[in-house]
Amino acid sequence: MTRILLVTDHYPPFIGGAHRQSYVLSHQLHERGYDVAVATIWHGGLPRYENDGVDVYRMRQIEMLPPWTARNKKQRHHPPFPDPSVVWQMRRLIDRFKPDIVHSHGWITYSAAVALIGHKTPLLITARDYGYNCATRTLLYHDQTCSGPAFAKCMECAAGFYGRGKGYLSVIGVFSGRPLLRSRVNGIHSISTFVQKVTESALGDDIVPDIVIPSFLAADEALELSEKHLSQLPKTPFILFVGALQTRKGLIQLLEAYQRLSAPPPLVLIGTIERDTPSDFPAGVTVLQSFPHGSVMDAWSRCLFGVVPSLWPEPLGAVVFEAMSRGKAVIGTTPGGHTDMISDGKTGLLVSPGNVDELTAAMQRLIDEPTLREQMGRAGKERIRTFTVDAVLPRFEALYRELLGGDGAVIQTAARSTSSD
Repeated sequence: MTRILLVTDHYPPFIGGAHRQSYVLSHQLHERGYDVAVATIWHGGLPRYENDGVDVYRMRQIEMLPPWTARNKKQRHHPPFPDPSVVWQMRRLIDRFKPDIVHSHGWITYSAAVALIGHKTPLLITARDYGYNCATRTLLYHDQTCSGPAFAKCMECAAGFYGRGKGYLSVIGVFSGRPLLRSRVNGIHSISTFVQKVTESALGDDIVPDIVIPSFLAADEALELSEKHLSQLPKTPFILFVGALQTRKGLIQLLEAYQRLSAPPPLVLIGTIERDTPSDFPAGVTVLQSFPHGSVMDAWSRCLFGVVPSLWPEPLGAVVFEAMSRGKAVIGTTPGGHTDMISDGKTGLLVSPGNVDELTAAMQRLIDEPTLREQMGRAGKERIRTFTVDAVLPRFEALYRELLGGDGAVIQTAARSTSSD
């Protein structure tokens, strides 16, 4: 039985796309007969070990480090450099579990790479954002897509994002950690073609395998509905946004565009309150928090269309394929991972980030043209077949076989096929 250690910054009970993908991947692999364990960061109030279907080990960070996050003070993040406490605990786990592959996501990868020194176990990293290239992980510089890293520029940007002390440490960690990753990583998996391009610019394009496998949609039968939450939705059709209620998600531009619409339906915002969430919302806007995933999916079924007007280049945007899976047209932005899912004018509409005029026009068009909206929804539902568990999991299995010395031709062909869609 192949043993896989999934190492991740992000895991439930906290809510987020990366958290959910880590959970679903671990459980789907377990169902397919793999021996899976998860290593993640410990948070106060949670057990150091539990079994939620797979073994989950939560590792304490060195106590002198603050929670490494600019937004959520309750959720600890791994810093962008090896944490001695995490390295020690992970090495003990590796010695005990004896994984055939370590599959890591996030900045905890720096600790995993050091913990694996002296071991021949392959290290596969997943790039779900821009953290191996960008200290803020957003690839934004003065609210615009960054042209590329430069030490002084990154220092200024990270200091504004985190504060000087944490910002400077973050930049030093990201820049100095690249040689460690280049020397120890055996394969890279990116969730979109855009993320792959950015990751290659940081770590080089000579690490093989280096492929694109998208995030995937969980099976509907695993979802639980909550009537308590669903009763909070408008009784009439509505426009839906799902995600963190923060400026980099384009929330300010969305609210401005909504106010410009002619005879707009209600706008529903489902997400988490952040430090930069607006305190006031226009008439017609409903803000809902702490929605379970099953209820979010049902909200997608009930809405007119989805809007994901991110300012930052979304690495992929799981909410896009969730909306498309329910037959809904989606408005997204470019550049970024949205282009791997949204074919402009066919499965949805793409607009420039931060352009309120374009966003207003796209929303008004989908309101005024129900036939077009429905056509896009049907096309999107067909497109999303390539983002299901049954389509994506075999590609992970082929990737693992390649790392273990098997034939990788299947996944290389699949990766080229997906990238060209």
